Amino acid sequence: MSYPRMTIDLETIRNNVKSVVRLCNTQDIKVAGVTKVFCGDPKIAKAYIDGGVSYLADSRIENLIRLKELDIPKIMLRLPMVSEVEKIVEYADISLNSEVETITLLSEKALEKNKVHKIILMVDLGDLREGYYKEESLFEDIEKILKLRGVKIIGLGTNLTCYGGIIPTKETLERLSTLEKQIEKRFDIELEILSGGNSSTVHLLQDNKISGLNNLRLGESLVLGTESAYGKQLEATKNNAFKLQVQIIEVKEKPSLPTGNIGRDAFGNIPTFTDRGIRRRILCAVGKQDVEFGSLYPLDEGIIILGGSSDHLILDGSDSEMDYKVGDIIEFRMSYVGILRSMTSQYIGKDIIE
Repeated sequence: MSYPRMTIDLETIRNNVKSVVRLCNTQDIKVAGVTKVFCGDPKIAKAYIDGGVSYLADSRIENLIRLKELDIPKIMLRLPMVSEVEKIVEYADISLNSEVETITLLSEKALEKNKVHKIILMVDLGDLREGYYKEESLFEDIEKILKLRGVKIIGLGTNLTCYGGIIPTKETLERLSTLEKQIEKRFDIELEILSGGNSSTVHLLQDNKISGLNNLRLGESLVLGTESAYGKQLEATKNNAFKLQVQIIEVKEKPSLPTGNIGRDAFGNIPTFTDRGIRRRILCAVGKQDVEFGSLYPLDEGIIILGGSSDHLILDGSDSEMDYKVGDIIEFRMSYVGILRSMTSQYIGKDIIE
């Protein structure tokens, strides 16, 4: 067995998805399962499908290409680059957009392939990432887009709590619903999708009916069972489907304060330390190159993460009841960001448990 490695429990993921989809369905909301967190691995994506998602969605076209054999509509989440429009049309059924220049190119490529590419227009409701901020700009572009024969506007979408940290509210999302009605009336078209964001919107579902909202793009809620606005665990879900296992390479008693003058560390930061006397320090063979240490939660509650470097994770094992030795394995639960980062590391093995 090689280390470090992640274990990925598909049964837990399936159960999480079923619970979240059930919650969303109570409000007639369909779920697009976001696959970027596990790099579009088809086996894990299949667990999403078994759990009941209606779409697969990813921000990287490379991941959507990995998922091409799965028979379910696919959504390109990140605004397409002009250099990838041909692949978008080929491998995504729907894409999120906010630039008419890109949409024009999508239309041209779709016509070349005898297709009509579906698009969702993104509206910025204050988080200041992608989307139309001014309504008039949106209306002007819709008029242009409706003249393009290779694309079809099927909905509006928004994204919150990603860049600006703006938490979705019923009032905020009702602005999107109102805008949808204005567009349908002004342009005499029918929009089939109103996509109200990501896992940060899930906290609203238990108490509110959001008018018109019928789609969410969910990643964290499915893999960890948490809503991301406040980090609360959702009913009948678990947060331990993904675990990181690392191997111990050194165990020694050492002072908790370094010896000598302190300068910048390997990452350019000036570290600070607390004098806790002589402690039992454990070195593990995984580093910042592979994972964000702040995203790890030791299953052994007696372990403290001290820090590390590009290739080392340094732990304080003094309060643990375990007598750790070189070669032993320490296991961690991970946050969404931790999973995302670790899945992209070629130095971390992935063990998918059916």
